Amino acid sequence: MSPRDSWRPLLAFLVTGGILSALCYLTLRSEPRMAVPEGAAAGSLTMRPCDYETEGGTVAAECGTLVVQESRRDPESDLIALPVTRIRATSPDPQEPVFRLGGGPGNTNMDFPEASRFTSDHDLVLVGYRGVDGSRRLDCPEVSSVMQAGDDGQTSPKTLKATTKAFELCADRLTEDGVDLTAYSVVQRVEDMEAARTALGYSQINLLSSSAGTRTAMVYSWRHPKSLHRSVMISVNPPGHFFWDPRITDAQFGQYTQERRADKECSARTPNLAKSIRKAVADIPERWGPFRIKDTNIRILSQYAMHHNGRTSAPNNAPTAIDAFLSGDTGALWAMSVLGDLAVPTSVVHGEFASFVMIDAPAAKRYYDGGGDPGSILGNASSDNLWAGKDGLTSVWPDSPDNAEYRDLRPTDVETLLVSGAIDFSTPAQLATDELLSTLHHGKQVILDGLGHTVDFWEHRPEAGERMLNTFFDTGKVDDSGFDKRPVDFDAVPLSMSTIARLLVGVTLGGAVLGLAVLAVLARSSRRRGGFGPRASVWIRVVTVLPLGLGGWLLGVLLVWTVVPGDFVGSVTAVVPGVGLMVGLGAYLAWTHRQRPSEVRRAGLTAAVGGAIFGAWLGCNAMPGLTTPAPAIIGAAAAANFGLLCVEHLRHCLLNRAPARTGEPVAT
Repeated sequence: MSPRDSWRPLLAFLVTGGILSALCYLTLRSEPRMAVPEGAAAGSLTMRPCDYETEGGTVAAECGTLVVQESRRDPESDLIALPVTRIRATSPDPQEPVFRLGGGPGNTNMDFPEASRFTSDHDLVLVGYRGVDGSRRLDCPEVSSVMQAGDDGQTSPKTLKATTKAFELCADRLTEDGVDLTAYSVVQRVEDMEAARTALGYSQINLLSSSAGTRTAMVYSWRHPKSLHRSVMISVNPPGHFFWDPRITDAQFGQYTQERRADKECSARTPNLAKSIRKAVADIPERWGPFRIKDTNIRILSQYAMHHNGRTSAPNNAPTAIDAFLSGDTGALWAMSVLGDLAVPTSVVHGEFASFVMIDAPAAKRYYDGGGDPGSILGNASSDNLWAGKDGLTSVWPDSPDNAEYRDLRPTDVETLLVSGAIDFSTPAQLATDELLSTLHHGKQVILDGLGHTVDFWEHRPEAGERMLNTFFDTGKVDDSGFDKRPVDFDAVPLSMSTIARLLVGVTLGGAVLGLAVLAVLARSSRRRGGFGPRASVWIRVVTVLPLGLGGWLLGVLLVWTVVPGDFVGSVTAVVPGVGLMVGLGAYLAWTHRQRPSEVRRAGLTAAVGGAIFGAWLGCNAMPGLTTPAPAIIGAAAAANFGLLCVEHLRHCLLNRAPARTGEPVAT
């Protein structure tokens, strides 16, 4: 090695070592969270200028930290911090502010791109949800892991039993960490909003709630009616309905049948949609060729897909699910099974979800004690997914004493507008009409034809929705003149499940074959040439990392889909072996040379493959979930090359004691 090139090994050491150090840091670091400001007291709020992204562009805002007690029932309770964002009205003389309450449960309250629809004449305020957005987050990786690992579906008896145990383990762990799980109730969330209202200096506010957030709005109107000016609830969830009534779901399939009869092309595929889907669900096969299909995953994903029927929700929308059932294509059902494993287990913060829904625990128990599903089209899988089945979540998660007073409807004088979609599978309009509307002394309801759940409302006729909501906030009058009947667009299937299935298989098989082909070409070239020169070796190791790493992971994915359906495609066992072996062997083949002593080559093989497996494992732990393959591939490449550099360094140290072999290449 010439003096001019002596810096290259050092640079390589620094780069690979730096990557591995970064992955170690990501693996060992604590999840960044908000912190309670030093010296802060309950009710304090600090704000600073910031920017906020809306559908109308980036706007100036104020971001801050609200400090509250974890439990207002306990004077000695810990303090927790919650984020607050306020977008000021552009009007010099604004009306009462709008506080937004998003759905879930278990979802953030800080993402609201539609905020720009209200800021012409109102401040728009977002207050983070405790347990999700603040300094204490009730994550339950135990639960997500069990759901992802259900070899026979997320709500099979075996998986439900494991899910119940996972919720119990999560509750015990969080409690041991000092978290009061009974403090993450609807009531405590309401008091967070009230604390923010007081701290921001508003005498009265408007509430804009959706889905599960409407339950918070109800309790707010019962506890603090004088704090509220007006309230709009979109996709209303009255007490006792944090599960899906199968009779209503079947009736809504009947509504879709009527919608399809009005569409001649669609009705030609089946004269009775509900009957056809019932048959398709009842006849779900166990496999699509070599690929395992999980029955309950399809039922769960279908329930969520039927919530919305607009194009922006595709492929997880009603037209796509209906198309899959009517297609007669087993591959389409397999795609739904796969997407169920990918999307559902990590869609919410399970601990916050559990604490919030316990307000409906008695209703869920009555439902299951009454026999549960009577034999509906989609069955009981979705409600089982919410509650871990009968005596699941309700038996292991603590119920809050806050809930007892608010499990039944109360009358209120707060002016309230209920906005419902006529075919909303999640929060059916008839529940708001039959149960809630009569308790609102100043209540009105708008039912929008052809719409499903919340996303459909925000997507359809945005100008009409903006005018209706702002008019109600400002005057108490309902102007729904901008809405017309929207026929369900059964062609809102930009990407069918059949196409998704073939894309999944094609990309996975293609990537795996490409990785194996690259490895084969490297092996053949290395054998024929006797090895590569130092510079060629470096370039080959850089260029082949991606196809080899992805190929190794995709081989693991194929094994999960065919042989070990109880594993998850982003798990350590699915990622590490394939990525480690493929990247390690590729690095070794690019480095090795026949003129090196056999013991050096053996050491290089051990260092490259062993290092790559370790680096892949490190990457998996650095960024868990579906992002796992990327850091795993980076870690495998860095560790394999670091191992080879160590072998080279040791060889040079030994060669300094004896003359080097003539013609032996020196790698960098």
